[in-house]
Amino acid sequence: MARVVLAMSGGVDSSVAAHLLLEQGHDVVGVFMRHGEESAAACDLESGETNPLLPLLQNRADHKQGCCSASDAEDARKVADRLSIPFYALNLQKDFSRIIDYFVDEYTIGRTPNPCVMCNNWIKFGRLFDYADSVGAEYVATGHYAQLVKDEQQRIRLARGSDGTKDQAYVLFGIEKRFLSRMLLPVGGFPKTEIRAMAAQVGMRVADKKDSQEICFVTSEHHGDFVRQRRESIDLSGEIVTTDGQVVGQHVGIENYTIGQRKGLGVALGTPHYVVRIDRESRQVVLGSHEQLGRSSLEADRLNWLLSPEPDRPFRCQAQIRYNSAPQQATATICQEGDESLLQVEFDQPVHGIAPGQAVVCYEGDMVIGGGWIR
Repeated sequence: MARVVLAMSGGVDSSVAAHLLLEQGHDVVGVFMRHGEESAAACDLESGETNPLLPLLQNRADHKQGCCSASDAEDARKVADRLSIPFYALNLQKDFSRIIDYFVDEYTIGRTPNPCVMCNNWIKFGRLFDYADSVGAEYVATGHYAQLVKDEQQRIRLARGSDGTKDQAYVLFGIEKRFLSRMLLPVGGFPKTEIRAMAAQVGMRVADKKDSQEICFVTSEHHGDFVRQRRESIDLSGEIVTTDGQVVGQHVGIENYTIGQRKGLGVALGTPHYVVRIDRESRQVVLGSHEQLGRSSLEADRLNWLLSPEPDRPFRCQAQIRYNSAPQQATATICQEGDESLLQVEFDQPVHGIAPGQAVVCYEGDMVIGGGWIR
């Protein structure tokens, strides 16, 4: 079969992906992607040069010990050892710093970033393909819950995973279309319960490991603390106001809020209120009712299409505005604004929680058409 570079996170999904790929006869190379700011220096050679490919082997004389001491890296290494596949750490600190800057900058201008989508675009299906080419690998694989299928015209399409509770097709919408033919998503056709059962059956210690629910590079309890630590010179504090302009409180920073937020507002108004708008210029956080939160349309830029619709011709789709939200029936149109292509989405019914900075992804049934970033 083919040589496959597999992104291994130390979790159960990528671990079982390795097992499935081996069962299919592939030559699997496991790669752990390091971003650790605190351990970057430990990934240098004694000569002072940085080696981007660090075998995770004990007692290597040419590498400092401890560069891959994080528990996830250790879990991934042990799975690779058990399966007898080669395993490497890819030092991507510089690449992750780009994602961190994006994450922080978006919050400072009142937007809600999605670093997981950017990580997939820039790193997992960006830099990993560069590495795959360097080692003669035909494919790059991950443990995402999504599927690659062929449509009636034999085109490779990105589709939702079979486990609707774990589907991750949304966070893969930004992958370049040209990469689809070189991607493998081994676990996408299985329910999560079956993946855990497989892990236990082959004796993987990660079979019962909890799924990661946090942003991997945010080590503080709240992302707002993380943002403030990196932008201490910027004053993001301001007023909390209602939609009629009444000042009802003060906040320490707009980075603590997102559109649709109800809890942790810092004020009690007697009735449920939600963040309906964040004004970067005035630094005001605007609260309103659930009805005021609803919007019937949105506009998105920085588009990526896995199946290209015709410009200026409306098409029906199901549009999803957040990773954990349900897709909504809508009519979408691609239009031009100068040299830039924009996506305009008109929903059949008002949608609540549309947040600038999040992705809107258009589907045709279970198939991803493409999407963009909400303005």
